[in-house]
Amino acid sequence: MTTKKQAADAVLEAKTRLGLTWAAIAESLDAPLAWTTSALLGQHPVPADKAAKAVAVLELGDDVARALQLQPTRGALEEAVPTDPTIYRFYEVLQVYGPTIKELIHEQFGDGIMSAINFKIDVGRREDPGGERVVVTLDGKFLKYQWG
Repeated sequence: MTTKKQAADAVLEAKTRLGLTWAAIAESLDAPLAWTTSALLGQHPVPADKAAKAVAVLELGDDVARALQLQPTRGALEEAVPTDPTIYRFYEVLQVYGPTIKELIHEQFGDGIMSAINFKIDVGRREDPGGERVVVTLDGKFLKYQWG
């Protein structure tokens, strides 16, 4: 049986071999870009109809479609502290700004958290005189702590 990790590796190989972009794949699935990318990298279960479309576009087999539909182990990085420079920068951002984000959420919303389940993410690009800017928007529902 193909694992989610093996399916993700097959997706990446096929994407490269076929010269596809994540945007093109997402469009073919009629699904959001960030969700599609995350799902095909193994972080979400993919509904059967979207898994079938994905493997058709990527010229992959039914074994990959079945693996894409499996329930994932989310957030499973290869190492506790990521070493990939792009991923590490987000780790660094949370080390530096995590307490600030927490304080501002509590000040503006009260005692609760931002959901990572009822959640949207967008990655964009913005031109700037000082050089191109990466714009990452995290959009999560506020979940109030309920005691008792």
